[in-house]
Amino acid sequence: MSGRILLLKPRRFGDERGWFMETWSRRAAAAQGIGVDFVQDNHSLSRPVGTLRGLHFQLPPRAQAKLVRCVRGRILDVAVDVRRGSPTFGRWLSAELSAENGWQLFIPVGFAHGFVTLEPDTEVAYKVSDDYAPELDAGIRWDSAGIIWPLPPSGPVLSAKDIALPPLASFDTPFPFEGDPLPEHLG
Repeated sequence: MSGRILLLKPRRFGDERGWFMETWSRRAAAAQGIGVDFVQDNHSLSRPVGTLRGLHFQLPPRAQAKLVRCVRGRILDVAVDVRRGSPTFGRWLSAELSAENGWQLFIPVGFAHGFVTLEPDTEVAYKVSDDYAPELDAGIRWDSAGIIWPLPPSGPVLSAKDIALPPLASFDTPFPFEGDPLPEHLG
């Protein structure tokens, strides 16, 4: 399984009717070093601009890699390195994903994930590599990793669960450093 965050830019084939795009191919993913067996698809709708979901992960032994895409609207999608011993522990990367660009972000195990909506009525779909295990559902507080979130003047729209998450500084990570350090930027 890849330990690298990857920005995937699937090719779209268009004509006067619109376009077609392959959103997942095990063969194409394997060629990029993604050897994940996705077992569940999730889909969310966030009505207001500034809806912030995160920063989430599932703990071992049911940790999840994710493949995220925006199917309506736009998001800033963010991953934070939370792997113990990583030279880039606590650093983050982001990418703007939109229905228009069709890009996807692959987030391996050992990263906290979150996003903020940039348009109203935004829908996000993502694949995960293990089933949801509520007893292992965890995260860190959205404002504890130095992320520059593009928020409306009113601030983020958060769930009670996300408000109550612990800060990164007090998180005792169970994720070992495997794979690659976080790159400087996504290609």
